[in-house]
Amino acid sequence: MNLFFTLFRIFFLVLFISCNNYGQQKDDFSAKIDSLLQLTNPRSFNGVVLIKQNGKIKYAKAHGYSDFNKKTELKIADKFSTMSLAKQITATLILQEVEKGTINLETPIRNYLPDFKYSWADTITVHQLLNNTSGLSSEDINKPLKFIPGTAFNYSNIGYYVAGQVLEKQSHKTYEELVTALFKKCGMTDSYYPNETNSKFLTKGRSIKKDGSTKQNEQLSFDIRNFFGSHLIVSVPDLAKWNECLHADKLLKPATYKKMISYSITNTHPLFGGKPIGYGYGLRVNDKTNIMEIGHTGFHPDEGFTAVNLYYPKTKTSVIVMENQAYEDFSIAYYFEQGIRKIIRESNLLNSNSNL
Repeated sequence: MNLFFTLFRIFFLVLFISCNNYGQQKDDFSAKIDSLLQLTNPRSFNGVVLIKQNGKIKYAKAHGYSDFNKKTELKIADKFSTMSLAKQITATLILQEVEKGTINLETPIRNYLPDFKYSWADTITVHQLLNNTSGLSSEDINKPLKFIPGTAFNYSNIGYYVAGQVLEKQSHKTYEELVTALFKKCGMTDSYYPNETNSKFLTKGRSIKKDGSTKQNEQLSFDIRNFFGSHLIVSVPDLAKWNECLHADKLLKPATYKKMISYSITNTHPLFGGKPIGYGYGLRVNDKTNIMEIGHTGFHPDEGFTAVNLYYPKTKTSVIVMENQAYEDFSIAYYFEQGIRKIIRESNLLNSNSNL
């Protein structure tokens, strides 16, 4: 009988240890992210972090202020500027028109904008606008092309403005109408086109200069030309819904989505490391490692917002970091975003066979 009880106790001890290890394996990233967000050197964090997998929230935390002057505490559902995350939204809307047959990706944009005054409209295609191989300047539409269209990469907000003109012309709808309907389809009830009314929902962006001086921006100075590639209003939970819509073929046919994440050009970005990765349509595609990664960044020091949206298709995991502050010193601009990405990529969340 004593032997029986001894074995019984050993069995439960082993079970307890196994369950404890199971719990540790289940989440080996939350405490690390918590510790990271407490750092103040080389800079402080002010924003929202959300990690979602298979429809379940794995981590969600707001840290800092939505209004720095009033010391209003930031909430997870607060609204941020997408910055350049808007590019994947514009690209999706254009691809929906491609599916309808109203836009051909390989047709020169002169076909859609016959009165456009720029001669390069005769050669640049919608495809080249979407994957940043048009040769257009980043911000000035009047500057000469940097290279023959299709031969190199140059990140261009102006390219997305031109693509937006094609989108509105061929869809016979305004960008505001298209974005509003798209957000509604994805259940993004806390996200908006930045008209005068909706812009009041936005958190206050803070710009931090290299000399340490700061400025809270009471409103953004972007005009309507920037919205196609640089500014929409979203909450972080809604951005996770966006990922679930886009990457689960709810917005595009599988063949069209495959085209969106295919690439013919590569480029480097510090968030993704030093090696070049692919650039599709408004999305960077990192298929150079064992963990497939699709995402984009957004950053504007003058407006005071930093954004990163990453998606890992194998485990259906979203990693989203949005800050309502931006550092002019680009060497530390993505400090926390890089750190969180590293923690998650090394965690059991992406590497466990069971994906617990």
